[in-house]
Amino acid sequence: MSLWNHYHIATSIYDALEALKVSPQPAALVGGGTDLLLELQQGRHKPVQTLVDITRVPELTRMEVQSGRLFIGAAVPVGCISQSPLVHEHARSVAEGCALIGGPQVRNSATLGGNVAHALPAADGMIGLLALDAMALVADASGLREVALLDLFEGPGRSKLRPGFDLLVGFYVHTAQPGQGSAFRRIMRPQGVALPILNMAAWVEREGERIRRVRIAVGPAGPTPQRASAVEDLLTGVIFERNQIERAKELLQSSVTFRTSAYRSTSEYRYSVSEVLLEDVLAAAWKRSGGNLENL
Repeated sequence: MSLWNHYHIATSIYDALEALKVSPQPAALVGGGTDLLLELQQGRHKPVQTLVDITRVPELTRMEVQSGRLFIGAAVPVGCISQSPLVHEHARSVAEGCALIGGPQVRNSATLGGNVAHALPAADGMIGLLALDAMALVADASGLREVALLDLFEGPGRSKLRPGFDLLVGFYVHTAQPGQGSAFRRIMRPQGVALPILNMAAWVEREGERIRRVRIAVGPAGPTPQRASAVEDLLTGVIFERNQIERAKELLQSSVTFRTSAYRSTSEYRYSVSEVLLEDVLAAAWKRSGGNLENL
């Protein structure tokens, strides 16, 4: 039995939105299809009549600097993102997160838009974007709008993107400036299960030996992606040194909630490894900002 009956290859944003509206219903967007097709096969997604392929829409396949911001199209395969010199320069946390998604075959097909649109609280590419304070570009019949990344999430696997109406076009992050750096780190199960036990991304801006600004994203730590805001506030303006990192670890334990998951790990283990990840990801981001690690 076919998983769908009609397949439309969109060539523009308007074409994709129109196809969603006029094609035999229900209709769904497809990029890499690494999640959607599996969900259809396993009956975890409602049946569809039409798939609208967005991988040939020019706006969704671009990676370029636009007016001081790096744009990454939603349909760019994560394998391309992980290897892009442009992304390594301006969005290292995203490149590192994308490099850990699935295996080579999956990375050649899976897209960053799909990674975000599935609204999982620990999606690797998304956590890297969140640390960079990314904005999402979304299209609908009325035009284009920018949306803060966290505003796309409603709950586990539940996006605020409206099926049949919204098209995720891509993501904007500010280009990296001197004294800034980012990093991504992950711990996952050793048997190759494609589920992170915990992942974390950090972005820092350095002013001498002081942390001028910092952003830390962590997942899964709740039904939606999380920023470790209390830890960010603690570290803002302080000297990058061992004592401050230890204080940050303690605060992370009390300000972020980790739960036990039969598929991932116990909450106790997550709390334990979160300290290791926090120090590792902050040190990597700090070093990339041009800071030294002598005080650690």
